[in-house]
Amino acid sequence: MLLTRILTAVAGIPFILACIYSGNIPFYVMMFIISSLCVQEYLMISKKYNPHTAVSLAMAATFFVFLYFFKDFPADKVIVSAIVMIFVLFGIEIFGENPTFCIGRISSSFLGAFFIPLALMHMVYIRNLHGGMKLVFFIFIVIWILDTMAYAFGKALGKHKLANNISPNKTLEGAIAGIVFGVLAAVACRCTFMSNILTLQNAIILGLVIAVSGQFSDLAESLIKRDGNVKDSGKVVPGHGGVFDRFDSYLFTAPVAYYVLQILK
Repeated sequence: MLLTRILTAVAGIPFILACIYSGNIPFYVMMFIISSLCVQEYLMISKKYNPHTAVSLAMAATFFVFLYFFKDFPADKVIVSAIVMIFVLFGIEIFGENPTFCIGRISSSFLGAFFIPLALMHMVYIRNLHGGMKLVFFIFIVIWILDTMAYAFGKALGKHKLANNISPNKTLEGAIAGIVFGVLAAVACRCTFMSNILTLQNAIILGLVIAVSGQFSDLAESLIKRDGNVKDSGKVVPGHGGVFDRFDSYLFTAPVAYYVLQILK
């Protein structure tokens, strides 16, 4: 299983790195595709709530495009977008035939249409910052290393469950290893290609933030999958499950890293 994960990463990393290096537009297109696939898989996981799949996917795609044209993250426009989405979803229910369980349909549809695109769009916002290409490289590398090491050490040495009711395979030992190697990866990145972007202290802080928020994001997706009674969000990525499984670590990491960078600069 670990070998499959590593081989998949080796195959996928060149494509992702090429999109990051090629400029804002290719990276945006890549993140748009990733966001859309994540929303689709999330809606499949949430099928017991009967979300409005087509509407939610359409709103998620529209919202992601909308956010791209307002790169400075205007809070008022995001709030208006949320209100419009809720208005549409309530409208569907009001003029629908069966009001039973409408709360579940509205909530599950809104979470997919609003939160996932908003969270992942922060990777594009980071790409647009000064030194953004290197910062995105930094975040991807730290997450890749901490994810692999948390998995490996958890398998080899894990004895204490981290969140047994949500993800029985995740251990405290694996989480600690992920944090340690995440910070070490951040320091290594700073010393090799980030010296003109981050101080050593800021690299350590950012590495720690990414390591913690990345694993928290992973647990958040595990919580959703537990509720949906599925092991993987899909089968698109060998050894990793679905696209949502592979990019779940960015759900909280991307926004948190973006605002930490705003504070540190």
